[in-house]
This record gives sequence, C-alpha cells and structure tokens, in this order.
Amino acid sequence: MSMEYRMRRTLPNDRAAIIMPVDHGLIFNRIKGLETPSAPFAEWAESDVTGFMMTPGQVKQTEKFFAEHPHLSRVLTIDTYYDVTNLDGGGSHELITTVEEAVRMGVDAVKMLFPWNISRAEQAAMCARVGKVVTACDAWDIPLVLEPVIMGAPRTEEVVIEEEKVARIAYDLGAHIIKIAFPGEERTARLVEELGVPLVIAGGPLSGDVSETVDAIGQTLRAGARGIIVGRNIWQRERSEGEKVLKEIGTLTRNVSFSA
Repeated sequence: MSMEYRMRRTLPNDRAAIIMPVDHGLIFNRIKGLETPSAPFAEWAESDVTGFMMTPGQVKQTEKFFAEHPHLSRVLTIDTYYDVTNLDGGGSHELITTVEEAVRMGVDAVKMLFPWNISRAEQAAMCARVGKVVTACDAWDIPLVLEPVIMGAPRTEEVVIEEEKVARIAYDLGAHIIKIAFPGEERTARLVEELGVPLVIAGGPLSGDVSETVDAIGQTLRAGARGIIVGRNIWQRERSEGEKVLKEIGTLTRNVSFSA
C-alpha cells in the first residue's frame, strides 16, 4: 500500500476527519470511560467518527471488528511517556513497538508524542528518535502523526506559543501529519499556510459545555485543519450529551472538503 492510500484513509478528502483517541491507558492506566479498553469501538463505530487512535493491545483484540468495519481508519500509538504531570522534564519517553510491526498489523498511520519540556540532551535524543521513525515510515509508506506538546502544562499563552514553535520542529523532522492542541483560529490558519503539512487538532481533556467544544472545533475547521482528534470530550460525557457533541461536530466536518 502507498503513502497516499494510507494518508487518504486517515484524512479523507471529502470531509474533515474525526479520529477518536482511546489510547489513554498507556499513560493514565484505568480512566473513566475506558474501564473496558475495547468498549468504545462498538459504542461509537456507527456514529460519525472516521477512525480511532489505538494501542497495540486494542488493535490485536479488535481485528475482527475492524475487518467488519473497513470504513474506519486505525492510528496506532507506538510510544509512551512518564510522567505527564512533571512540568520540569525528567519524564521518560520510549517506543513500545516498531513501524514495521504497525505495517504488519495493517493500521493506516502511527502516532508519537513529541514532548518538549525536557532537558536539551533529552530534546536531542527525542529528535533523533523521531528522525529514525520518520525514516522507517517513509520506507514502509505509512504516515507519522507527530504531537508537539508541553506535557502537564496549563494552556497559558506562553505554552501555546511554545507548542507552535515545536510544531515547526516537527515539520523539519519530516512529520507527515502534525497533531497539536488548539492554539486559536489565527495561529491554526498560520500553521496550515506556512507548514503545508496536514494539521489535526487535539480535543484534550473533558472541559466546558457542548457549545464551547463545538465552537472550538468550528474555529479549527475554518482555519484549515484536516481533522480533529476528540475522545474525552465525547466518551467522558453522559451518553446523550456525547452523542449531541458528535452529531454537531459531524455536521461541521461534512461541510468542508479538501483538494486531492
């Protein structure tokens, strides 16, 4: 399969992608809404999501399910990081599987964190690690979704500016898709224009009411993002409220299209 084929499965051209992350157990262990790690697939597959962000264990456990739902894409998380609450670095980042194994498992893309509030030596090691993954992804024709992030930090103006800078480093390392926490409509539009790499926006932890979530996603799409990564703002809400969020988001994502 080609890079173009996998990119189009991950980020369709006729709408913006809605990718639901359910890989939180790698970092947060057992959290509300993911007590049964494989439950969200059947619960949300018939809704308006276009794919899921998953762990290796989830991929293995749900092979039959996704064979029966081939319209859904799968993005495999290939790394983990501890400790997400440490603002001063000192966390430990490692790969948990390989790009070759991801291809063997038949997923459409792989995803890595790109934490930056770490020491200079750790930053250099992180860039080297990402570079090797990019090289492997190019060799196997599978996209890398890279997520620049200041781990554990509140969403201050300073953090937003820093993550925007790190997104540019992600571009220079060769990321095929960049995932970033919403930096505002203007900054999103600037990143889309300047980098020329598909941008997807992370929904983050459960926060605000339905209208706030939908408004932020509307801004994201107006700014040219190719998709949204939204999980906890759906599956950690009451079911009826989560369905409402997803329905309104789905309408927004179907009102945009992208050139081939």
